[in-house]
Amino acid sequence: MPILYDPFSKRVFTFNGKGGGKSATNIDAAKGEVVGKIDLGGQPEFAATDEKGTVFVNIEDTAKLVAFDPQKLAVKSRWNLTGCEEATGLSTILASPPIGEGCDPTAFDPGRGLAFASAGDGTITVIKEEIKKDGGNRFSVAQTVTTQKSARTMTVDTKTHQLFTIAANLTGTWRDRKIEPDSFVAQVVEEVR
Repeated sequence: MPILYDPFSKRVFTFNGKGGGKSATNIDAAKGEVVGKIDLGGQPEFAATDEKGTVFVNIEDTAKLVAFDPQKLAVKSRWNLTGCEEATGLSTILASPPIGEGCDPTAFDPGRGLAFASAGDGTITVIKEEIKKDGGNRFSVAQTVTTQKSARTMTVDTKTHQLFTIAANLTGTWRDRKIEPDSFVAQVVEEVR
């Protein structure tokens, strides 16, 4: 379940995909009180704020992007995510270099000009933008970092340029997987080129 703080509305949002009814719960950050809920029309996966009055959330089971007003709790727009199946990461598509299987989040480190795609197959793909002589740009894989299989959830610290991911030993199939007790680990990736 993703959680997002929106500085514009000074509210915290929890995105309820499985047990919470395909919605977002809105919490007043100062008071710690639930303000309301917004129906998102599907299972939310990741969220981002523009910090100017719009929160964006991708809906995994319907391949849509929803924009809503964090104060009024009203949907502003819905867009189809063409070419996506069970969309998980929330990014602008500029290119489609090859990445690992079971991609979950994506992230960007503006200080280093690197984009990252974390996949459940135990890889993080590092993508670099190259400016061509004609003024255009090209995106290519700069590095593939090996992580533990199942390490899908990821974030980047743009100050230290470290990547953080979590993993656990899994049993069963992907749809009915079970986590092996006491196998949870957090991983830090520091040497990214």
